[in-house]
Amino acid sequence: MCGLATLCYRSVCHMLSCFSRRALLRVRFTALWTILLASAFSAAPALAQSVGFQWQNASRDVQFALGEVVKAKDHRGLPFAIVDKKSAQLFVFNGAGHLQGAAPVLLGLAPGDVEAAEPVGSDTQSLPAVRRTTPAGRFISEPGRNLSGEAIVWVDYAARLAIHRLRPTALSERRPERLASSTPDDNRITLGCVVVAPLFYDTVVAPTLGKGYGVVYVLPENDSLERLHATAH
Repeated sequence: MCGLATLCYRSVCHMLSCFSRRALLRVRFTALWTILLASAFSAAPALAQSVGFQWQNASRDVQFALGEVVKAKDHRGLPFAIVDKKSAQLFVFNGAGHLQGAAPVLLGLAPGDVEAAEPVGSDTQSLPAVRRTTPAGRFISEPGRNLSGEAIVWVDYAARLAIHRLRPTALSERRPERLASSTPDDNRITLGCVVVAPLFYDTVVAPTLGKGYGVVYVLPENDSLERLHATAH
């Protein structure tokens, strides 16, 4: 574990010249959070079952994260969600750790776990494709509204990252078709937000995360939590 922690720390330091202060803090936190998750891998399935979660329908990374969240009570009794970018799925839990629902999602167009630095006040619509990422990490969420007055759940207000309903967009983007497809390979299309079907938002996300503060865990996609556990022992 010490060797892995040292490696992650050196990697963070190496990025000092490449990212803004906010992005660097997220890189460092993501690395440390990933190491923390790795410490509870063997307990994840049992813990998942203990809260009634149908873990056989989720990836091992989701089982892994859920086990640690429940074991450490990291969510502090708040409702929480786990975003699995590899499978393009969202899992929503109440404060007791019981699954409220799971659904496919649309994610940021560009792969990656770090939010790209952008000038303050920049227009998100003008972001180049390579910077349209859904960053990994632990976020305190809260309900809010966008500039159009639509109810959304802010994941990171400063970064304009939210969970929201599928909206009408250019037909060429084929967002409804992407969301309904049987593969996660075509679910990359957003500016970075996590987009769900309107029915799922209204019946699961809004009643659970739309009434107050929550916690959203966006899992990294460039590393397997299981692999990190194996290398740490």
